[in-house]
Amino acid sequence: MGYYDNINGEDRSRSKKRSSKAGYFFSGFIGVIIGALLVWLLMPSMVGLLPNGTSNSSNPSTTINNTPQQVATEVTTDVTEAVEKAAGAVVGITNIQETEQDFWNQSETATKEAGSGSGVIYKKDGDTAYIVTNNHVVEGAKQLEVTFPDGTKEKAKLIGSDVWTDLAVISISSKKVDTIATFGNSDVLKQGETVIAIGNPLGLDFYGSVTKGVVSGKDRTVPVDLDGDGKPDWQAEVLQTDAAINPGNSGGALVNLAGEVVGINSMKISQSTIEGLGFSIPINTAIPVINELQKSGKVERPSMGVSLVDLTNVPAFHQSRTLKLPAEVTEGIVISSIVKNSAAAKAGLEQYDVIVEIDGQKVENSIDLRKHLYNKKNVGEKLKIKAYRAGEIIEKELTLTNSPTN
Repeated sequence: MGYYDNINGEDRSRSKKRSSKAGYFFSGFIGVIIGALLVWLLMPSMVGLLPNGTSNSSNPSTTINNTPQQVATEVTTDVTEAVEKAAGAVVGITNIQETEQDFWNQSETATKEAGSGSGVIYKKDGDTAYIVTNNHVVEGAKQLEVTFPDGTKEKAKLIGSDVWTDLAVISISSKKVDTIATFGNSDVLKQGETVIAIGNPLGLDFYGSVTKGVVSGKDRTVPVDLDGDGKPDWQAEVLQTDAAINPGNSGGALVNLAGEVVGINSMKISQSTIEGLGFSIPINTAIPVINELQKSGKVERPSMGVSLVDLTNVPAFHQSRTLKLPAEVTEGIVISSIVKNSAAAKAGLEQYDVIVEIDGQKVENSIDLRKHLYNKKNVGEKLKIKAYRAGEIIEKELTLTNSPTN
């Protein structure tokens, strides 16, 4: 009986193990079914989820639009407003010259485009409109042609030009002129102030190009070779800017953020080691010349009959030994030479006199002297000079004559 009892016990134990495994299997199977039901129930809302996590359960069948969105935003800034105000007054100028051509050993005269630049319409008077540009833009022209912003062209007439300031005035019919430039005040410009250059760099294919920069420097002077001999003949007074100015920009406008013309773009130093160094004629310097050119076709300048060197360019040794200046005198203008029978010679001025005042106003350099001479004095007027000669103060008065360069 015990043997059989043991047998029955083992059978009961095995039966319990089989029953336990069946329970585990059944519980797992039920769990799988419940999980499948939950997934099936949640499927519609999961289909409605967009890639960015937002729900589209109300319309599960909606197709996601992957097309980039486009927004039309019109941006207006101080620069765009200034350009809009001034750009219409900037035109293209084409210089057409005569050339000799040889056809079967017969010489014939033909015309061709010698170059192009820019100009600024500054005045409209009845049927005539006036444009300021650079002298080198119109130099040697047989014909001049103006191109308007809409591409139309019109013949122009040269009124006058001035090689010393590199300025010229031309005229056209006013019929197609809609915009007149407003001149600003270049004397109130600040270093670092935003300015905009408008013109036609590299020809009319880039008509009306706009570049932006700042006033890099005021009262700059750059040497200018006027007769082509490779030697400087003149120190041009200019504004320095880092706004890009390239060939073709010449004669165009340098504009402040008020849309006022503060300079006439004239030249650019372009070297592999120099970048962002452009120059513009200050409008306050240009206005008297423009008025003279429009009125008489030329500029009549008062002359002292001297050559000048800024004292700051004279070595300290010569300031003390040659000029015998007191140590406190650090600014002024040295007379390096005097023209025979000139106004200065007749007044008794001598070589190495150091001018420190004119008409009671202190002068620090040749720019100050030229500003006073060209903007405030006329031929035939008196000019009072205070200078140092061998360390002593002298005073002279001279009568200004017409500049022999005219």
